Amino acid sequence: MASPAGPAAAADTERLIRAEQARLLMGNMGSSLLPAIVVALLLVYTLATPDNAVALRLWCGAVIGSKVFASWDARRLLRAPILPEHADRLTRRLIVLNAVDGAAWGALAFAGLDPASAANSILVVAVLAGIVGNSMSLLSPVLPVFAVFCVFELGALAAKVWSLGDLAFQALGMAVLVYLMSLLSQGRNSSRAARAAIQLRFDNIELIDQLRVESDKAQRALRAAEQANLAKSKFLAAASHDLRQPIHAQGLFLEVLARSPLTPAQHEVLASARSASEASASMLHTLLDFSRIEAGVVEAHPAPFRLQPLLAKIESELAPQADAKGLIYRTRDSELVLQSDPALVELVLRNLVSNAVRYTERGGILVGCRRHAGAAVVEVWDTGIGIAAGQQQEIFQEFHQLGNPERDRQKGLGLGLSIARGLARILEAPLALASRPGRGSVFRLTLPLALRAAPAEADEAAPQQLRPLAMRVLLIDDDAIVRASMQALLREWGCDCAAADGVEQALALAPELRPELIVSDYRLRGQHTGAEAIAALRQQAGRALPALLITGDTAPVRLREARNSGVPLLHKPVAPAQLHRELARIAAALEAAPAPAGPA
Repeated sequence: MASPAGPAAAADTERLIRAEQARLLMGNMGSSLLPAIVVALLLVYTLATPDNAVALRLWCGAVIGSKVFASWDARRLLRAPILPEHADRLTRRLIVLNAVDGAAWGALAFAGLDPASAANSILVVAVLAGIVGNSMSLLSPVLPVFAVFCVFELGALAAKVWSLGDLAFQALGMAVLVYLMSLLSQGRNSSRAARAAIQLRFDNIELIDQLRVESDKAQRALRAAEQANLAKSKFLAAASHDLRQPIHAQGLFLEVLARSPLTPAQHEVLASARSASEASASMLHTLLDFSRIEAGVVEAHPAPFRLQPLLAKIESELAPQADAKGLIYRTRDSELVLQSDPALVELVLRNLVSNAVRYTERGGILVGCRRHAGAAVVEVWDTGIGIAAGQQQEIFQEFHQLGNPERDRQKGLGLGLSIARGLARILEAPLALASRPGRGSVFRLTLPLALRAAPAEADEAAPQQLRPLAMRVLLIDDDAIVRASMQALLREWGCDCAAADGVEQALALAPELRPELIVSDYRLRGQHTGAEAIAALRQQAGRALPALLITGDTAPVRLREARNSGVPLLHKPVAPAQLHRELARIAAALEAAPAPAGPA
């Protein structure tokens, strides 16, 4: 007969995990309060008419009241320890609060949606879609809470547009329900990610306790830790892929919306939505940088370049973050010309400076460069918390953070210094650290000096107009939302675009479309890949059709497979400007090339 200790221990662990999930969700609530208030007030200002002013004001009051109460309640509960026996009660409380919040947001469809105004309808739908998409990172640690919020918010929107009776709005209602299903699926994956991370942390704590008590089990514990690390890497790659899909689609939809006629106030709301989308993309790109280094697909391409423009660019982007914390940010001008890969050097320095800003609470950051022993030494000084000698190597390990036991997401993922060390090795550039606890740190990156002058640099600040792209494009992606967003954007750019969800449909569409370019997701249904689809279409056409792969995979093996296909590769979420540049390059090559001969 089995001992009752096993099931009891498992039940205790389950309650502990659920309590930690609730604590993580409540810790996220404060960050959404101010953006929600700003968006609600801007919407009232933008959408209000004599007919709906009262309803919109009541809606705004409901949203702000719901957010303020939820944030206050979460802060109050977090002042006391969150014990395992509180898990069920807290989960029920969060479900009720977020059901109210979801219903409040969804009421915007009834209070502010005007079917007679296309711009009004687009704005209301875009805001509600953006709010529920952004809520994934905040609420998905507790899946029932995220599901209730999505159902109440999008359910209200679907009910409203369906009730209008117009066929187009009823189609929009169905699309909203499809989007809801997709979000719930992605939310489930994100919830599993949060749960696995919590479980992994508890497992590691348990392993440490075992190591302290029984030294004879050290080898077994080491093997368990290695397996956990491998599982973590695989899980992060899968979760990253699933999160990239809706964020990639969101960015493309926002670009389509930006090309619509909007009022200044609507442009301001759109800018806020874009900012939130870009913040999510930035964290995912950090994971991608780490995965690319692990996969060994990053290569250095040394060339002479002037250091000063790079330092100025980093200062212009990161100094506002330092200013917001009351820090002094200074860059010493340098006339040195270096011989290295400027893009990889920029990534290293950006991670070092971001780390300095993140862990400095008073004082400032100084970035400069000096000659030493025939080389250039780029230095990043800070007056932050400092690092003890025994931890100065550990901080370069992935997911290792000082002074962040609660894993505050505003302090990053713990990958910046690991990425910097990996890129420095690829550049064959020594990266050194000197630090004293309480006094600050200095990171030094040693790079070779160039033997010849750097080429003239283009003016990146000059505005660039996106020229129309007159191409026939065959798009292949098995995600319906990504397919719709990409197809809408390509048509906005002047492309004749047909979309397929897999290899067979693409082969059926190609003879009529006669595509000039194939754009395919890398991972397709049925274990097929975009590389296989491109090869099949090229064989059908009898010529090497230009092609472009887009992937949300970050698993090292997938990255190596995609690179070995020989097809240009972009990573989700793709910035619209980056996608346009790549398509414009292909379009220019097509214009310069002779027309292909027709079939015999």
